[in-house]
Amino acid sequence: MVESRKRAIKVGLIITPLEDRGGSTTPGWREIADRARAAEDAGFDSIWISDHLIHRFPGVPDYGIWEAWSLVSALAAVTERVQIGTWVLCSGFRNPALLAKMADTVEEISNGRLILGIGSGWHEPEYTAFGYPFDNRVARFEEAIAIIHGLLRNGHIDFEGKYYQARDCELRPRGPRAEGPPIMIGTIGGTPLAERLGVKGTSPKMLELVAKYAEIWNCPWVNDPELIPAINGLIDQACVDSGRDPSTLERTHGLMLNLPNWQSEPNNALIREGRLAMGAVDGSPEEQAALLRRFADVGVDEVHIQLDPETPARIESFARVIELL
Repeated sequence: MVESRKRAIKVGLIITPLEDRGGSTTPGWREIADRARAAEDAGFDSIWISDHLIHRFPGVPDYGIWEAWSLVSALAAVTERVQIGTWVLCSGFRNPALLAKMADTVEEISNGRLILGIGSGWHEPEYTAFGYPFDNRVARFEEAIAIIHGLLRNGHIDFEGKYYQARDCELRPRGPRAEGPPIMIGTIGGTPLAERLGVKGTSPKMLELVAKYAEIWNCPWVNDPELIPAINGLIDQACVDSGRDPSTLERTHGLMLNLPNWQSEPNNALIREGRLAMGAVDGSPEEQAALLRRFADVGVDEVHIQLDPETPARIESFARVIELL
């Protein structure tokens, strides 16, 4: 295993527990656990689980995903070194005070390895299907993150908002870190993913909340490092406007990599279609290590990588790229 402190950039693995409606690659718990342990053995710094309930897109059969917190809790118990993060939790799916309680409990299970990634969500069909309100998502998120941050950092909050209340609420007992896990807020405004989803604008309010509450900012699916400076400029300005030094905010970006001979192995066809449309990058281990260095050169602290194929053996093979870093 290669120590991350010797590398210019940290490397995380996104585990994709999605249903395969057209094949046989839907991962069960044992497969997900094997992927996580393979990532730990290969030298990845972190593993990440996304938070969705069901996907419904025009012209595509509905497909589902295992629930994120259940997986994160279980992965905390079967790994020892890697950080475990949510990529990213939808604040509208869970009461914020309870979410802070859940986060501190996973902190305890993992012995201080949780990263609490959170955002406002975006996929309306899953809100409707599971009975959650989709209106005023950013306003709801603003109240939720105030409660979550207050409870994790101070252990107590008394909050009365339009959407959420937490009256004389206290976290007891506390996990291994006195101020709880670091908070990572994900935004998509002004990114290639936003363009693909038809999301307009740069999400200035969300960027403001990143600057106010987060230790880490996450931007999904930027496969070209030349796009990073302009995207980073959005959060830099938000920090300046909020009176925060931009250098105090860690930057993370999602990246899609195709491993050598990826076409020869089965995978979820819908995932592959989306990856190719978003510009997933092919390359040898040497070429992929060079690409990661380019991300480091433009100010990215950690890349979160979705691999194809995503089998334990192929995850372990990525150790070569990590060694080259």
